[in-house]
Amino acid sequence: MIEETVDIATRDGTMTTFICHPERGGPHPVIIIYMDAPGIREELRDMARRLGTAGYYVVLPNMYYRSGEMELGPIGAEGSPERAKMFALMNSITIPMVMDDTAAILDLVAGRAAASPGPIGCMGYCMSGTYAVNAAARFPDRVAAAASIYGANLVTEADDSPHKVAGRAKAELYFACAEIDIWAPPETVAALQTALDASGANVELEIYPGVHHGFAFPLRPIYDKPAAERHWERLLALFRRRLA
Repeated sequence: MIEETVDIATRDGTMTTFICHPERGGPHPVIIIYMDAPGIREELRDMARRLGTAGYYVVLPNMYYRSGEMELGPIGAEGSPERAKMFALMNSITIPMVMDDTAAILDLVAGRAAASPGPIGCMGYCMSGTYAVNAAARFPDRVAAAASIYGANLVTEADDSPHKVAGRAKAELYFACAEIDIWAPPETVAALQTALDASGANVELEIYPGVHHGFAFPLRPIYDKPAAERHWERLLALFRRRLA
């Protein structure tokens, strides 16, 4: 496995980005992983490595670079200063900002010999589920597969709400929703499903029964290994179908 950390120039500064890909057999299809609210950490790098060992050129950008933050460390309990800082950082970035960052990533990989010039995949956890869906809508001729894993803010009044933009994507979309999730309660998931059904998008929404928001992260108390492995199965199948 080849690993490197690079600085990508954006219109707002320099975005430190972790990249990994196989040593052999390239060029490899590109997958962008949009981080969740706790930010870049070894747990996320390990998830990028898992995709890298499956044959992909994986890009994991630090989306908090505008605030000069990288690794936040332990988040702390509800009400802690660390958690308050995390939410402030999460709310400091917007979908248009992340789409600008995505354009910069696409420019970078276009010049990398190990990165395939073909279709790419995007995926995001929690706050970033909406970024993955919006990337598919914003770059329909590049993004062929996008996945939202227990995404938040899936149905809002904003014009770039995932339930509104999904129909603009040419990609195959996948939504994995935890049954127990304050960020996407059952009524939100039902509204999302209704909107997706009417959108004409190539999309699957799957509810993971009995699990909580965050179930895919091994270091969290609510980690659920069977559900986590199911989400990997779904992701790998999606990317095989669409990025070949």
